[in-house]
Formats: sequence, structure tokens, C-alpha cells
Amino acid sequence: MRPGTGRIRVRGGGVGRATLGVMTTPHDDRATRDSGRDSALEDAAHRADSLPAEGPFAGGSFLDPDFLDAEFPDVDPVTGDPHGVGPVTGPRSRGAVGDPTTGALDLSDRAALRRVRGLSTELTDVTEVEYRQIRLETVVLVGVWTEGTLRDAERSLAELARLAETAGSVVVDGLVQRRDRPDPATYIGSGKAQELRAVVVETGADTVICDGELTPGQLRQLEDVVKVKVVDRTWLILDIFAQHARSREGKAQVSLAQMQYLLPRLRGWGESLSRQGGGAGGSSGGVGTRGPGETKIETDRRRIRTTTAKLRREIKEMKVARDTQRADRRRHGVPSVAIAGYTNAGKSSLLNRVTGAGVLVDDTLFATLDPTVRKAQTPGGRDFTVADTVGFVRHLPHQLVEAFRSTLEEVAESDLILHVVDGSDDAPEEQLAAVRIVLAEIGAQHVPEIVVINKADAADPLVVNRILRREPHSVVVSARTGEGIDRLLQLIEDDLPHASVAVDLVVPYDRGDLVARAHREGEIEKVEHLETGTRVVGRVNEPLAGDLAAASAVIA
Repeated sequence: MRPGTGRIRVRGGGVGRATLGVMTTPHDDRATRDSGRDSALEDAAHRADSLPAEGPFAGGSFLDPDFLDAEFPDVDPVTGDPHGVGPVTGPRSRGAVGDPTTGALDLSDRAALRRVRGLSTELTDVTEVEYRQIRLETVVLVGVWTEGTLRDAERSLAELARLAETAGSVVVDGLVQRRDRPDPATYIGSGKAQELRAVVVETGADTVICDGELTPGQLRQLEDVVKVKVVDRTWLILDIFAQHARSREGKAQVSLAQMQYLLPRLRGWGESLSRQGGGAGGSSGGVGTRGPGETKIETDRRRIRTTTAKLRREIKEMKVARDTQRADRRRHGVPSVAIAGYTNAGKSSLLNRVTGAGVLVDDTLFATLDPTVRKAQTPGGRDFTVADTVGFVRHLPHQLVEAFRSTLEEVAESDLILHVVDGSDDAPEEQLAAVRIVLAEIGAQHVPEIVVINKADAADPLVVNRILRREPHSVVVSARTGEGIDRLLQLIEDDLPHASVAVDLVVPYDRGDLVARAHREGEIEKVEHLETGTRVVGRVNEPLAGDLAAASAVIA
């Protein structure tokens, strides 16, 4: 059974224990603390400076020796299935038959990462927890159930378990606390925090993950009670993004989001509050060093603000290239389609099926972060671009939305959105609502959308029919089998913006390139070959209409 699929049984006192279906494996080793805050801060600060990782050593991962002699398996270019290449009805990815796709190579790199036993994350002194890089091992989940039904609370904790599993941890237990609102001091209340401490000791867990965003005070006080590291949902998602980001822009965006999250959570005691070069004299003083000085925490805050400003400048510079590419597509009249949806709804699989892109496909949350743009054709032969974007999730951290705004502009600036929803999920309506909240936040609520109900081969027909009744402009597909893809392409062709300029011109025979452009970018009603040239009747975009008029004037 997968972690997070069990039921929650509510115990007396308002605390529920989630049976998450995993084997409890207490760790007796206790490693020493990490070297301190400086290494983690520098790692986040320089993440954007590194080039995209290549090969099995990506991200400084530990390499499985067996991987060096391994051969790439046959991988389905659409689904990423390593057990064999299935029937493919859509376009295939580029390259010779049998060559591993880009997604297969990325998946092999990610599979080469292995946890090294003995690197425990339990804290004997939790005063510098925010400065440390997360290295999750065995975790206990805890959530506060404030509204909705028990099923809603269970579903939220199950999703948190999947997030924790994606980050590389082993979930050993889960608790749900029924409260009107989270406790302002310890999130779950002082008494329940003591019960949580007992569960941590019983299971040997070294990390507690809370299903919500905790304030700095809640993090500190809960850690003081449970005596192990406490991570909230926001930092867990940021950690997953940091693991999966591959491009320079993606790494810079994740680093910026981490810095924004980290800044208000810095703290220190003892020597961390000492003055730098302060004092009125003595052995620690000297010429030019007298004065109030600054504390270490002030130094860290200044470093974070400096790094944040640098990252913003770099992201702004990288945004110029993306805007230039988008403007070039606009100039040539190529409409754009953006794929958006809940994480793990099958967006990358759909991109592979429609375009043969061969991008990474994996049954994990946030498997792909970097946007991919590929060209496709409608049944009528009209070219358009398809952009795969980062997946969304309930309570997506606002730091990520802000940091990834330049990437999410691909959605806001598109002509059509394919809103992919997992038809096999228990509550697909919640996925639709969560995604639309983010779309409104980035200003994409006005863009026309087609609701694509994916995973038809695994979905409950009753659930699918329920979505179809709620979402009239929708289509049922299966990216794995190809079911419904033809219908989807036809809907895309119908919903794409149509050319606005009517033309009836004769183009010289030596300008066949313009005729070809008219077929690709416009809607041609009639083509007639005359003595002086090719007569083209139809509708095209304004730039192409000008080029056609200029060429026709040469004949006149």
C-alpha cells in the first residue's frame, strides 16, 4: 500500500492517527549536526549560478555503482513506461527508433539518486534549523482539521504523504488534530504537542511535517517540544522544487522563493546574537572596529536581501529571451496553447502524445518544472505551439507563484488553455478549483480553456460523467492509450483564434514560400493556379496579409 492511502481513525481528545500503510523502521543512528547555517545559505544563494546539471552526477547526487554498467531500457516516448514500448498512435519523438528520449534520460538521472543511511536529521539543538538544508528520512505527518469533512482532512494528509514521499522520505505515522483554528503557539496545542513528541520517540522519526504554513514562532515552539526538526508544507514543496529544477532559470526561481520564505524565519541564540566588531575597546576591538556593530542574524538578513536582489535581476534578464521568443511567434501568427493543471494529472504525457516531445514522465508530484514548448498541427494543417507548464497544487506557496511569474506568463499570454484534470482522482472538482485560483492570481482567468479529463482508461465513469455535466466544454482523453486525442485536436482547431484579414490575391510563382505560410498560418478557402501566379483566397493574420499584398503588387 502506498503511503497516504490509509484511513484516519479519530481518537479521543480530537487527535486522529492515520494508518498510512508503511512499515515502521526506527533509526537508531544519530548523526552530528550539519556544519551550520552558512553552508545551506550559500547553497541556496548560488543555486542560480550553476548551469543545468547533466549526467548521473546531477545535483551532487550519490551514484549507484550498478548504474554505470546499466543499459537504458525501452521507454514509451509518451508515457515514460520503462517496461516496454507500447502502441503509439500520436507523433513520436525525434531521433532514431530505440534511442532513449530526453525524458527517459532525465528519469534515469533521477533514479540514480540513493539515500545514504546514517545521515540522520534529528536535532539535539534546534536553534539553527532554518539554516539547514532539508534531508528528510523518516517523518511523522500532522495536520489541523478546521473545516470540511473527515474525508477532506484525510485527503489533505494523503496528499502531504505523497509530497513527503516525492521529497525522498519514509512516512511512518500521521496525526490529525480537530480544532476550530490552528493554535497560535504550537499549531496543534501544547498538550497535543506532547503527544506528538511521544509518537516521534515511539516511531524513531527524525522530522515532523505539518500540513500548513507555520509562522516562525510556531516552528520554534513546536520544535522545542518535539525535539526534532519541524518542516511545514510550504518548505516541503520548495524542497521538492529545488530537487527537480534543472534549467538555470528554474534554479534561480526556486532559490528566490526559498530566500523569500527564509528571510522572516531567521533566528539565533547565544553567540548568534553577538556583535560583529562591536565594543568600546579591549582585545576584540581596535581602530575602525568600535561602534554598535551588527549581529550575525542581521548579517544573514543582509546577505539574503543582497542575494534576492541579484536573483530578481537575473530572472528579469532571462525573461527578456522568453518574451522575445513569444513575440516572434506572435509576429508569424502562430497561435499558442498552454497546458495547465494539477500536479500529476498527466500534462507531460499529454504533451508527448500530441507533439512527440519525449519529455520526462514520472508518477510523482512536480516531476517536471521547466516549461517545454513544442510545435503541433491541427487536423486542418494549421500550426500551433503547445507549452507544458509547472503543475499546481492546493495551497501552492505564494512565494513560488511570485518567483515563477515569468514562467507562468506562458499561460497568461496563450490563446487557449488545456486545463488537464485527473479523471481517476476522488475529487477532481477540487483540482479544478485549486488550479483556477492560481490562474486568476496570474491574470489568466480570461483565457479560453478546454477542460481535458485525462486518464480515461483508469477513471470511474460516474466521476467522468459528473465532470462532463459540470464542465460542458470538456473532452475525455487518455494520454496513455491515445483515446480522445483526435477529438481534442479538433476542439483546439475550433477554439484557436481565427485570422482576421480577408485576402483574394495572386502571388507570383517564385514566392511559393508565402503560399506555404498562408496554408500554415491562415485559413485558406480556395487556391487557383493562373498564368501569372497562384490565386489565394482566405483569411490570414495582418503581417502575412501585408507580405502577400506586397508580392501581389509586383505582378500588377
